[in-house]
Amino acid sequence: MMKEGSAGERLFNGIIKENPTLVIILGMCPTLAVTTSAMNGIGMGLSTTVVLALSNLFIALLRNIIPDKIRIPAFIVIIATFVTMVDMLMKGFVPALYAQLGIYIPLIVVNCIILGRAEAYAYFNKPVSSFFDGLGMGIGFTCAITIIGFIRELIGSGAIFGNPVGNMPDFAATIFVMAPGAFFVLATIIAIRTKIINNMEAKKGETLSVKHTDRDADCATCAAAATCHGKFYDNTVKVSPENKEVKA
Repeated sequence: MMKEGSAGERLFNGIIKENPTLVIILGMCPTLAVTTSAMNGIGMGLSTTVVLALSNLFIALLRNIIPDKIRIPAFIVIIATFVTMVDMLMKGFVPALYAQLGIYIPLIVVNCIILGRAEAYAYFNKPVSSFFDGLGMGIGFTCAITIIGFIRELIGSGAIFGNPVGNMPDFAATIFVMAPGAFFVLATIIAIRTKIINNMEAKKGETLSVKHTDRDADCATCAAAATCHGKFYDNTVKVSPENKEVKA
């Protein structure tokens, strides 16, 4: 069970901290299969976001009614209901995009991102928080696969949202709209994100670290306590109340 947080925390968690595609590495089937263009990424991402948010909401509303022993079948029924609605709406209003995404819209039912959030979060938390958790995860998924689709379409087809870019088609590397290109782009984006996050955390640690030079000082009497957040010490021994040196 995950701790319930505010709407902003749940959105930040899904988009940045625990992005389902770039951090948790879930939903790889649609991520690798449909991201041959940025438009496909947006269409698949928004469809999944709607199902995620609404299924999380309804599962949280019914969590006290659904018996624990049959919770997984119940989750699938709820998710399948919303997937069917999305499938019919897309077929009626955006048939061209629906034709591009094909079987991957019905397969949202078994997308491990949706079932995972239902099991890990929505079943144990309140409806509003669960809704924003699903919304955050959906937006994070949408952003990730749209970026992947954008890069693959630009390099592989020399176009952006179906529109050719200058002389790019002459230099297009068609391997990027094939399976190997999907793996390469995904791995590159994950590596860049990880490097940026690691650098940010390292700088944050350096900022919060306050060096203490007084071995006898503790956090209650230390003059630097007001600005110290990490409580890091550069000494390896400290004096106990009985004036005996012990390892820190």
